[in-house]
Amino acid sequence: MAHKVIISGGGTGGHIFPAIAIANALRRIEPDIEILFVGAQGKMEMEKVPAAGYTIVGLDIQGFNRSSLWKNILLPYKMIKSLLKARRVIKDFKADVAVGVGGYASGPLLMMANMMGLPTLIQEQNSFAGKTNMSLGRKARKICVAYEGMEKFFPAEKVLLTGNPIRRTSVDIDGKKGEALVSFGLEAGKKTLLVTGGSLGAGTLNDCVKAAINRFKEEDVQIIWQCGSYYHERLNSELADLPYNVKMMPFLQRMDYAYAAADVIIARAGAGTISELCVVGKPVILVPSPNVAEDHQTKNAMALVQKDAAIMVRDVEAREKLVEEALALLNDEQKMRVLSENIKKLALPDADEVIAHEVLKLIK
Repeated sequence: MAHKVIISGGGTGGHIFPAIAIANALRRIEPDIEILFVGAQGKMEMEKVPAAGYTIVGLDIQGFNRSSLWKNILLPYKMIKSLLKARRVIKDFKADVAVGVGGYASGPLLMMANMMGLPTLIQEQNSFAGKTNMSLGRKARKICVAYEGMEKFFPAEKVLLTGNPIRRTSVDIDGKKGEALVSFGLEAGKKTLLVTGGSLGAGTLNDCVKAAINRFKEEDVQIIWQCGSYYHERLNSELADLPYNVKMMPFLQRMDYAYAAADVIIARAGAGTISELCVVGKPVILVPSPNVAEDHQTKNAMALVQKDAAIMVRDVEAREKLVEEALALLNDEQKMRVLSENIKKLALPDADEVIAHEVLKLIK
């Protein structure tokens, strides 16, 4: 009989892409496996998971709202409702194992799976574990992590260093630089900077690039600027006539081309992004987002900075420092080489396969 796996979580691309990568790896190993996703209603996973060819069920769950406390009034009710629905989903699907990748839905689903005695596996993407995962980790059978030293959050005997699953198509950049530059309408032989704020974009990064457009032109630097769908329309109307050296787009259809074309990359410090950047192996400047729980992006970035594998610029200092740091780095071949070599050493490219095998071990 085919094995049955539930994968829960989402909320951002950083949780959804690893979840889909694990599912794809499970299918490669065991083609007749049955996989069901559980997400949060109204969140990105409800659209991205079906697009990847998987079935998803939505729970009516939200996170704790720190900025507006009255919005949490319905939280206990939604939690109970989600736990009951999770129980029904697990029973109806007859799951053999449950996997949590973080995000709102993985809390109630794994909690219920633990209560029902189902083996559970947690995939913790960050270098600093969230409170939900720490409490779920007490009952989980296996905790797959992407950073060293995670024993301070979880029982040591359950922790396995696997890395974060990445989108393999995004990091397949070998020999593509020429065609990548052509696809963006950029010139070979000129220094190229990639600025990416993730699927939604990053206001700080966008402000920095916008203010420095003339500076980049003077320095003869080409820019691939992924500004995010949220900001694109406004920026498009404000910057009606962008110079030839700046290519701005809401999102990047071909992430592999963007990585291949770049000499230096500026990015946020989400766990998934960092895992891709380690495999890509280009010099990186990280600007951690200040709007995430427990400031985990700063901790992710520091894990690289301590190994001389990236440069970090704090969000509050970015408007005065970021562009200068980027231009200085583009003109420092030696520093670029050191950063590139050191970040490559941290790459764990087969995380999806390793985690998939751990999931199957829990069934057996």
